[in-house]
Amino acid sequence: MGYGNQTEFHFRPFSSLPETQLVIFLFFLFLYILSLLGNVTVVLIVYVNHPLHTPMYFFLAILAALEICYSSVIAPMALVNLLSQKNAIISLSGCGTQMFFFVFLGGADCVLLAIMAYDRYVAICHPLHYVLIMSKKVCTGLVAASLLLGFMLSLQLTILIFRLPFCGGNEINHFFCDIPVILKLACSDTHVHQTALFIVSVIVLTIPFLLICISYTFIVVSILHISSAEGRQRAFSTCSSHLMVVLLQYGCCSFIYLRPSSSYSPEEGRIVSVVYTFVTPLLNPLIYSMRNKELKEALIRAMKRKVLSHNKDSI
Repeated sequence: MGYGNQTEFHFRPFSSLPETQLVIFLFFLFLYILSLLGNVTVVLIVYVNHPLHTPMYFFLAILAALEICYSSVIAPMALVNLLSQKNAIISLSGCGTQMFFFVFLGGADCVLLAIMAYDRYVAICHPLHYVLIMSKKVCTGLVAASLLLGFMLSLQLTILIFRLPFCGGNEINHFFCDIPVILKLACSDTHVHQTALFIVSVIVLTIPFLLICISYTFIVVSILHISSAEGRQRAFSTCSSHLMVVLLQYGCCSFIYLRPSSSYSPEEGRIVSVVYTFVTPLLNPLIYSMRNKELKEALIRAMKRKVLSHNKDSI
């Protein structure tokens, strides 16, 4: 059966037991709702508070917006599939569309994390030139560049993969159209496609991670030269939030996409994918809001205004 005859795939259920499927559904739904609430809150807090209209918070708001879109590409369909009483079906075009947006948004997300590390490097190592270097135009251009890079890489990779002939079984041993799983369904040689996936992974994972490491090497050196203990603590606190997100995001993605295809395990892939599609988008706003003083204070002020407004309306 060639590409022209393969019109749909179906997802393998997490479990054959409806009760287990329901528990997983409720768990995923809980994570997804909290993720949406957290990231929407970050975007709104940054948008309505003029003191937060700085490059660091601009990038943070963009990251939160990307996380909303990124998780929404995967979560709704996964939730619907969990409620299905039989194997959930997705069309060939639907699978390609989901893969495109997953790679596009995920790639832009990883590149944006490297941009945020560069922003911290400029702020700490070149504070006198920070406003000039990280102007609004430069920040907007960097975000646009990350989106454009993610778009171009995703478009080419998705087209390349979905030109493959798919034959035999059409069961996806996953909860979304992830690249390694789809490649296993192809009935022709996929060495070129595996190489393309590796190159894309290096561009959006390895290179940005190396740039982040270089940025933080300079940052740590500069922080150690700060005479004030309070200043050092403040700088480390700001950077530690970003580093926690980086390690979580890059660690999970590297485990899936930078390992040999022969060692890929669909079961392991499912578990790790849950982390970076459901858990990471939830943890990002929590990590930043709990570790960032300005964002935390802005959130508290917004909650107080909401409570006061509600009390006035009740009187």
